[in-house]
Parts: sequence; structure tokens; C-alpha cells
Amino acid sequence: MAEASFELLMRQALGQTKSFFQLQGFQVHCDMLYGEGMPYSNALATIKLTVNGEDRLEVAEGNGPVSALDSALRKALVNFYPEIAQFHLTDYKVRILDGGAGTSANTRVLIESSNGHKRWTTVGVSANILEASYQAVVEGIEYGLLLQSTIKKPAKSL
Repeated sequence: MAEASFELLMRQALGQTKSFFQLQGFQVHCDMLYGEGMPYSNALATIKLTVNGEDRLEVAEGNGPVSALDSALRKALVNFYPEIAQFHLTDYKVRILDGGAGTSANTRVLIESSNGHKRWTTVGVSANILEASYQAVVEGIEYGLLLQSTIKKPAKSL
């Protein structure tokens, strides 16, 4: 169950969402390198965002495309939202939803994230596994930021 994605969807339907950033686009490039007889996978992600009216372009490497994309996104956002340094992707699951479609099948990506105190789950669905992964990663960050903003609000006194 992706309870965090569900809560974000409900908040959106009720007009209670905050846009933390706007995606302009992203690219991911993967290499399989062979050195000293052992294959080595490397990925490079470039992401372009607008955050608080400021355009950001960041590049990051990872051991796979999702790792690189997650790193580039965090790199682009951390100066605006330093609390995301506390968020960690703790689990990543992929499931094919319509197996008969082969490589064109819709893919569901389920991500579990944590801030060290609480865990939450988000989901992304697309025929493109990178798009599904991006959706789930973004919702994980957005939900974490939402949690942090509710923690920071002082309690109302009677």
C-alpha cells in the first residue's frame, strides 16, 4: 500500500498541496564498462527544475539509472530544502502490471523512504520504468517535506 501517494493524491483533490518544484525535464545515460575483466555499470542523470522561480540544472552519477536520477534530484533541491538530506530510499520494488505486453508493459514502482524516524511508501506507474521510478521518488521527497512542515508548525494554544 502506498499510503503516502494516497495522502498526496487526496490533498491534491482537496486543493491542499504545495508545489515544491516544477520539472523541466531529465535525461539518463547508462554505460556498461569493462575493465580488468569485470563489467561495471555506471549511470549519469541530468535534471532541470524550477524551484522558487529559480532554474536549476544538476548532474549526478549512480550505480544505476534510478540511483543517478535520485541523486541529481536531491542535488538540485538540497539548497532549497536541506531537510531532504535526512530522507533515504530504503526499498525499491518493481512489478510488471500487464505481462502480456512484453517490454511495452506498464510498470509499477513502489518505493519506501525514511527520515530516520518514520517510513512511508510511494508509487509510480508508467510504461517507462524511469518515469515510474521518477514519480515514486518525487512523491517520496514531497511527502517527506510535507511531514517536516507539519512537524515544524507550532501547536495552537487554547
